[in-house]
Amino acid sequence: MSQDLVLASFSIAIGFVLAGILSSGYQLFTTEPARFELKGDSMLMGIAQTFLIMFAGPAILMRNAIRGRVIEHRPVGWLFASTAIAGAWSLCSGVMLLPFFVVLAQTFQ
Repeated sequence: MSQDLVLASFSIAIGFVLAGILSSGYQLFTTEPARFELKGDSMLMGIAQTFLIMFAGPAILMRNAIRGRVIEHRPVGWLFASTAIAGAWSLCSGVMLLPFFVVLAQTFQ
């Protein structure tokens, strides 16, 4: 397997895991699932929600896609398209965060 393919797969996994952790953490503290909406009263809350949506987006998108398929009986194509978009989004998030984790790992050596 190519080294680039391994790195891309690892980046996608990092993006999905981070999205799941952030989405679950948000739901744990607020008792409501994360959504694609900004409802901050202050500038700081708006910035925090923007970063939450930016990194938890793949988990929010997949939750909405699965709910749409099960509850609203949307076509399977919508689920596949949402999965592809969430995968690309996770790849971008993972590529952004991978250098941070590499530096963090080197700090503890």
